[in-house]
Parts: sequence; structure tokens; C-alpha cells
Amino acid sequence: MVEQLRTKPGSDEIAVTIGDIATTRVDGTFRLAYLVFNTINNLTTQDEQVACFANAAAHLEPGGYFVIEVGVPDLRRLPPGETTRVFAHGSGYVGFDEYTDLVDQILWSHHWRIDGGDGDGSDGDVVSMPFRYVWPSELDLMARLAGLVRRERWSSWTREPFTADSPSHVSVWQKPA
Repeated sequence: MVEQLRTKPGSDEIAVTIGDIATTRVDGTFRLAYLVFNTINNLTTQDEQVACFANAAAHLEPGGYFVIEVGVPDLRRLPPGETTRVFAHGSGYVGFDEYTDLVDQILWSHHWRIDGGDGDGSDGDVVSMPFRYVWPSELDLMARLAGLVRRERWSSWTREPFTADSPSHVSVWQKPA
């Protein structure tokens, strides 16, 4: 990603720090910190997720905002005894989540792509990665522990109301002034 950024005009004026979102520190404070497209789930323990909130809060100026976009776990749609849920499928692609550890809230997201279509799978690609899913209420608690106050929660970036049926949310917390 950094290589792609550096090909853009003016990119040399953008400071880049590579590190862990839960622990890496940079100089200064900011008006906005954000994690989009389920990034918080890449931290696979609750302790790491709590540390991420604390780290974000430490980087915010008073009155600054921390914004997260993340999916809501699809567990209630699983029939009893089942552990997987297909979230996307089409010609040459299947994506599904496998809920492997309900106690520690771990799922494995699997993405299977078949490129050649000959059926032997030799020219396909399988990518699997672990995530720690997190409920909206748990994120609110992590924010409170970090000294942040929830200001908004929507179902998407277009600010539809968040409901019990929303498959994702955009949540906004603020560091008190």
C-alpha cells in the first residue's frame, strides 16, 4: 500500500508509519482516527482491541473523534449446530465465515476463487484469515475504558438508522474536550 501511495503526486508530503494499530505511537494529536472495513477484527484478542481504543484515544486531541466501520456478527442466522455462513458467492468465488470459537469470539473468513474453471482447483486461490468479531455494545465499553463517549451509530456511511437487523455499523466516539 505504501508503494502504491508513493506513486501518487504529492505523496512525499504524507508521513507513513508502519506498525500495530494497538501499540504504535506517532508524534502529535489528531482530530480524527478511524478504522474501516472490519479492521478492528484483525486484532484477534479482546486485550488487543482494548489497547487499540486506548491508543486511538491517546492520539486524539480533545474533542477529536474515533470512527469504526465493522460488521455485526451473523451468529443469529446460524441454525443450531452449524458453524459456517456464506456471505458471498458467484461465478468462480465463494466467501464464508466459520465461527470456530464462540467463547473468545473467533471466526475464520475463507475466500475461495477459481480462476481457470477446469474444476481441479489448481489454478484457484484460497485465502483464510482469523478475526475476532466484536459486538457494538462491547465496542462501546472499550471506548468508555479509553475515556471516549459515543456520539453516533449508523447502519452504514449513508447514516441509515442502526437496528437489530443491521449487518454492519459505523460508530463514532469522541474524546471529551
